[in-house]
Amino acid sequence: MDKYLNLLRLLGIVAVVALVAVGCGGGGGGGGGGGSVAQGYDFSGQEFTVGSKEFTEQLVLGNITKLALEESGATVNDQIGLAGSDAVRTAMESGEIDMYWEYLGTGWINILGETGSIPEPAYETVAERDEQENGIHWLEPAPEENSYAIGTNRETADQYGLSTLSDLESFIAENPDEASICVGSEFAVRDDGLPGLQEAYGYEFPDIQRIQDGLVYDQVANGDGCNFGSVFTTDGRIANLDIVILEDDQEFFPAFNGSLTMRQEVFEENQQLADLFGEISPLLTTEQMQQLNLEVDVNGVPPEEVAETFLRDNGFIS
Repeated sequence: MDKYLNLLRLLGIVAVVALVAVGCGGGGGGGGGGGSVAQGYDFSGQEFTVGSKEFTEQLVLGNITKLALEESGATVNDQIGLAGSDAVRTAMESGEIDMYWEYLGTGWINILGETGSIPEPAYETVAERDEQENGIHWLEPAPEENSYAIGTNRETADQYGLSTLSDLESFIAENPDEASICVGSEFAVRDDGLPGLQEAYGYEFPDIQRIQDGLVYDQVANGDGCNFGSVFTTDGRIANLDIVILEDDQEFFPAFNGSLTMRQEVFEENQQLADLFGEISPLLTTEQMQQLNLEVDVNGVPPEEVAETFLRDNGFIS
């Protein structure tokens, strides 16, 4: 009799285990597996207009935003690649676009009209002010810091022993014919660009050439027209072209972590945006952005393809 009871108990345990396995999706395809991270957020029926500035990193970030939202079911109008910070910010404040990636330093200096370093905590300082004064909401920033910097070619740095921005004071005084700098159009006029830099360090470049941001790197690397240039620290061409970044030893440049910004009403109606991009942003480290930018600027991959590969490799789109 005991043998039969034990057999029945054993069969019962097997049956329970089988039911648990089926309920957990054992055998493949169950439990909602196979979907992308972005599909876990439902923006069906929502329509967003995504903008960006025109340089490489912004094109990549704009496309990351667009593709993630589309994967979540939203309809996205593409306004990626607007010309300059003022243009894209004005477009958002006027309602022409709903969101774009901005940098804390740009928010502090160009938007809020402040100078110098951002008081800590930097994100909260900028986000609270911009929301209160302008109705713009900042999501938590990415760890990547795309700061301005001054770069030079290896030959110039080694020949004159240049390693910091302070070193340029004596260099310019002693070698004015060699002190040429190429700068992007925004850097040439921003308070956190060339005018502020020269004031903070107490010198002026005798030869200033305004060119497109993307052309600065080759010009500097080759010493073709300028020995110095304004660069972005997340640009992949810095390492690829062996450009030497001069240390900002007086800490003139503020923090430039990137954050997805949007009109407050857009955020209030779609608060899951914070959750979706709260999963994407932490992956955007300085090293990751350098690699994504390198794919575009060095390897010639279109920004939308770079964005798509990044999202797919990290499971955000299928």
